[in-house]
This record gives sequence, structure tokens and C-alpha cells, in this order.
Amino acid sequence: MVQIIRYPALRHLRADASSHIRYFRKGELKRAGRGLAFWFRPDGASIAEIPMDDRQLSFLIKGQSVDFQDLAVQGTAIWRVADPAGLSERVDFTVDLATGVHNAEPIDQINNVLVGLLQQFTYAHLTVQGVRDLLEAGVAPLQEAILTAFVGDRTLAGMGLELVGVSVSKLAPSSELSRALQAPTFESLQQQADEATFARRALAVEKERAIAENELNNQIELASRQKELIAREDANARSKAEGVAAARKIDSDAEADRIRVVDQARADMERARIDVYRSLPPAVLLAMAAQEFAAKVDRIDNLTVTPDMLAGLASQLQRFAGAHHDVPGASQ
Repeated sequence: MVQIIRYPALRHLRADASSHIRYFRKGELKRAGRGLAFWFRPDGASIAEIPMDDRQLSFLIKGQSVDFQDLAVQGTAIWRVADPAGLSERVDFTVDLATGVHNAEPIDQINNVLVGLLQQFTYAHLTVQGVRDLLEAGVAPLQEAILTAFVGDRTLAGMGLELVGVSVSKLAPSSELSRALQAPTFESLQQQADEATFARRALAVEKERAIAENELNNQIELASRQKELIAREDANARSKAEGVAAARKIDSDAEADRIRVVDQARADMERARIDVYRSLPPAVLLAMAAQEFAAKVDRIDNLTVTPDMLAGLASQLQRFAGAHHDVPGASQ
């Protein structure tokens, strides 16, 4: 926006370097150029300010593909003034001489023209392809098509404008179409996720089975070792018992042999003693018996002698006396 300072009879204008000023006095061009500063009289004066810097236009265009599917195109177009004199003749850029503000909306008018061209070129690209092909190709072919169409079109050049560039940032379907297009991919991804889940569960089950089988094998191995240990302990106990039994048997046999030897010795002694007694006369035996009986008896309170005993004793004495006479040299 230009700066205009008012004085009683004169005005002073000062413009930035990015603004092209065209000063007319009674329909005649008096001054033209960028960044001007000058005095002027307001009566009969007309001033136009044309911006010379690059201007950016953001656009959102909705169209349809050849299969009648709604699409939205979003992007940015950059334009600038190439011919300020020609543009000032096509678009009203005059300013209020009191405030320096444009009397009309020239920038909006240019933007409307530019948006119309963008819509035309976008529709031309969208309506010859299917929605899936468009979405799969992305924004690059659409952007190239728009730039090519601007190069072949003379509308902007005829107005004194120049397109610096077009950038398409987004080509998107409607929300309903987006969900419909996403459904197969979503189902495929969901199926893959389910398969991954099933595979993970199957792997977990397989691992659990392997762990259980390993535990079972360990238990079987442990039971087998315990069985071997028990068998070995039984064998050791049996061997120990057999050893003890054998030792006892040996001891018993030795004891039996010892007892048998002792008993045999006693029997032999008894037999020898009996043989000695057998050779003695009865009277001697009787005397020895009486002697042994007397050695064992401390006192005899009563003694009963019967006639039979006397008769037997007398006959034994007679035999003893007769035997004494029969022995040679006994009378001496």
C-alpha cells in the first residue's frame, strides 16, 4: 500500500520498491515506475499501484474421475505481474488518493481468474482416468498436466501475468470412497495380522508342547534313573545280606565244628573213662561211688541198711577176698 500525506493543496506519495506506480493527470500518464515518491495535486489525478512481488494462492478443487468418484485436489500456485501497464488496463488497481487503499479488489480478481484456470486444467486431467489409476499415480502427473496446460494457455499472458509455479500437495478421495478403497487393504492387513497372531499362538503352543515333552522326557529319565538306583540299592542290599548270611554261616559252621570237636573230645574222654571203669572190679566201683557220694554229701542224718543190702555187700566182699587169694603173692 502506498503512503499518501495530505497537505492543504498538495499531496505527497511514497511507494515501496515492490510496487509499480502509474500516475495519470487528466487522463495523461505523468509518472510510471517502481518505488516512486512525488508531489501531486489531487484534483484531476488518478494513481494505480500494481504489486510486483510474487503472490501465493492456495487452492482446493473438487472434481470427479471418469468413473464418477469424488476427488479433492489441494495445492499452491505462485504468480507475479509481468506487464504492469497491460495489467492495469485489464484490472482496476487505482488507489484512494486520501488513504492509498485500492478502490477495488484487484488481487481477488486475479486469484479468481487463476482458480478458474486451475479448475479447468484439473478437471481435464481427472475426467479421463479412473479413480484407482489416479490415486495410484499420485500428485506428480496431475501437477505436470496443470503446468503444461498453463504453458499452452494465453489467458495469464494476455492479462500481463506470469505463473511462477504450481505445487499439488494432495489428491484425496472422499471419506466414503477412502473407506471403500481402504477396505480390501485393511482386510488384507487384518488377515495378515490374524495369520501372524495364529502363527504366534501356534508357535507358543508348539513351544509349550516342546517344553511339556521335555519335562516328560526329564521325568521319564529321572524315573529310569531312580529305578536303576533302587535296583542298584536292592542289589547292594542283597549282596550285603548274602555277605552277612555267608559270614554268619561261616561263623555257625565254625562254631558247630568247634562244638563238634569239643563234644567229640568229651565223648572220647567219657568213652575212655567208661573203658577204665569197665575194667575195674565191682567192689572198686562201689567204693568209688561211695567216695564220690560222700564228697557231695556234707552230713548223713539217717542210714537205713536192709538185709538185701547186707547180703549183696557180703557177697561182694567174698568175691573180693577170693580174688585177692587168687592173685600171686597176695598171702604174703
